[in-house]
Amino acid sequence: LRFPEPSIALRRQGAHIITYPSAFTVGTGRAHWSALLRARAIESQSYVVAAAQVGSHNEKRASYGHSMIVSPWGDIMAELGGEKKDEPEVAVGEIDLESMEKIRKEMPLLRRTDVYPEI
Repeated sequence: LRFPEPSIALRRQGAHIITYPSAFTVGTGRAHWSALLRARAIESQSYVVAAAQVGSHNEKRASYGHSMIVSPWGDIMAELGGEKKDEPEVAVGEIDLESMEKIRKEMPLLRRTDVYPEI
């Protein structure tokens, strides 16, 4: 998630949905989680589904939570909270492949391979 190359490579292989399971700490989650997920969705023009552990694991580690579904345009379609619940939570979002294809057609991803390596 931290770097764009895996999502760009998956997109080049035909991915429509990219998943990111994670356990971000509370500090880095609060600062980077949403921004990175939205960036990966926009850069790959794919849906991003990110399942995130939440709550305390032990005395020294707690995970941020905030599982998300992000559209290829970068819109947050669904987001769960950052508090551990007694029951599991489920996020639901509608995947619109026609809308995704429209974005891909109107804003094609063209990588400058004379400057950057092919991924």
